[in-house]
Amino acid sequence: MPDRNTLQQQMFASATDRRLFELAQAQACEYMAGVRAQRVFPTEAALAGLAGFDEALPDGPCEPAAMLRQLHELGSPATTASTGGRYFGLVVGSVFPPVVAAKWLADAWDQCAALHASSPVSSKLEAVCQGWLLDLLGLPAGCVAGFVGGTSTATAVGLAAARHELLRRQGWDVNADGLFGAPPIRVVIGAEAHGTVFKALALLGLGRDRVEKVPVDGQGRMIASAIPALDDRTLVFAQAGNVNTGAFDPFEAICDQAAAAGAWVHVDGAFGLWAAASPRLRHLVRGMERADSWSVDAHKTLNAPYDCGIVLCRHPEATVAAMQNTGAYIVYGEKRDGMLYTPEMSRRGRGTELWATLKTLGRSGTAELVEGLCERARQASALLKKAGFRVLNEVVFNQVLVACAGKEQTLATLGRLQDSGECWCGVSSWQGETVIRLSVCSWATTPEDIDRTVAAFIKARR
Repeated sequence: MPDRNTLQQQMFASATDRRLFELAQAQACEYMAGVRAQRVFPTEAALAGLAGFDEALPDGPCEPAAMLRQLHELGSPATTASTGGRYFGLVVGSVFPPVVAAKWLADAWDQCAALHASSPVSSKLEAVCQGWLLDLLGLPAGCVAGFVGGTSTATAVGLAAARHELLRRQGWDVNADGLFGAPPIRVVIGAEAHGTVFKALALLGLGRDRVEKVPVDGQGRMIASAIPALDDRTLVFAQAGNVNTGAFDPFEAICDQAAAAGAWVHVDGAFGLWAAASPRLRHLVRGMERADSWSVDAHKTLNAPYDCGIVLCRHPEATVAAMQNTGAYIVYGEKRDGMLYTPEMSRRGRGTELWATLKTLGRSGTAELVEGLCERARQASALLKKAGFRVLNEVVFNQVLVACAGKEQTLATLGRLQDSGECWCGVSSWQGETVIRLSVCSWATTPEDIDRTVAAFIKARR
């Protein structure tokens, strides 16, 4: 095994070897240029090729170019073509090519975004993104944004801030005294809440089975008149975009009741909160700006790279108190210190990619993106109905629920559809019925992609 100096010499040589980075660039460009033509789900041969990664850990360092070639030759064919325009399986977007380039540069920076002292550029870009987000989503000035891995973490942070504040109002310091003997917190939630909300409740000791569930209508929207009487120790979860139907809760009515009682409202807006960025769709989230905290994912509707969750809160002091961290070596300054608003300390500068995405799109481009996804979803719904499929939801955003005559035909159609490689959709269950779910989330999805997808549906049903 080489000594450290030999390893250092090899790494220093790699850092200045343009051929290595040109190889990686060429491989990435080859992949991006061909992704629209490849199968949406990899072939059996490509999947079998992944066995090439099954090897013992090498005794010594590998030649860098050989490592890159192995990664590309074995890995690229076995990817899901989620950036190609016909992947509708999960609520995930596609990254914009200019942002890929920005991500490469940010990866080379390799910044730790905990503090301004550890990365001034990360601190600045996060501060800029925070301002842009409040403007774009119509949220109150003074709200603070924390940049985390995804909506699951963002929801947990928002809930932690709510827990801290609701207990503080009752004279209890949860940081110092924990939950043993603490005054109870009520949690009111729609019957169609997403699983990540229940995960956050479990993680923070509030319990998944202690919630008060509110009935929902036929589209999964919370029925405001069925909300129980609220009080100032209540946390209310509202939803911007049901994961099956795309439906939005009645925020104005929910926030009216919460404001009168002094309850905390958190909006789970993983993909639907971006409706606020569209003049044509903003009515869907009317009233959500009156909530106390919000969680949203930029890698979904906004099509930023992965690892780009955002928690926003109108009570910065509650977020900071919930995420508190101290240490003799931690030096907070006058500039933004991002770790104040997140559970992580050692985290990469993910705000760089969000900044690059928002900078690339601008206000009009963001609206065009969001509205385009909804147009493609409505196109798919209309064509599938015309072809004799049943669409079970009102297509108000980017989700389409499709079914055949019965469960067996629906599952058989889905299986053949996935095997075809033409597109990829997932299975779900809606009000007791097995459905095929289309989540239209990629900027790359064209009207022709929808036509091709519907043709694949028709062929699979036959």
